[in-house]
Amino acid sequence: QVQLVESGGGLAQAGGSLRLSCEASGRTFSSYNMAWFRQAPGKEREFVAAIRWSGSNTAYADSVKGRFTISRDNAKNTVYLQMSSLNPEDTAVYYCAARRGTVIDKLVGTYDYWGQGTQVTVSE
Repeated sequence: QVQLVESGGGLAQAGGSLRLSCEASGRTFSSYNMAWFRQAPGKEREFVAAIRWSGSNTAYADSVKGRFTISRDNAKNTVYLQMSSLNPEDTAVYYCAARRGTVIDKLVGTYDYWGQGTQVTVSE
């Protein structure tokens, strides 16, 4: 069982930056692939970024590539999402997710554990 707690959300202006954190419970964090998803009002949850358990591979949605960076610190059981050049279309609830396996996946249904989400709001 893995419990995930996100933090770092809030209000930012267009062009600004925020860093989200997701702290995981349990001693097996380093064996999980981690990802960030987001869900805007009235829309489906969508993939944002993912990182392999070792940190050796990452993947990004086209909409955030070059602006967002996912990273992890296995010693701290924490995964991060550094968001830069934010725009109003990035406004959403951001969720952290975890799954076992060796392959980075972008599908919501393949993740086993989810955090409660943190709100990110970007104003004009």
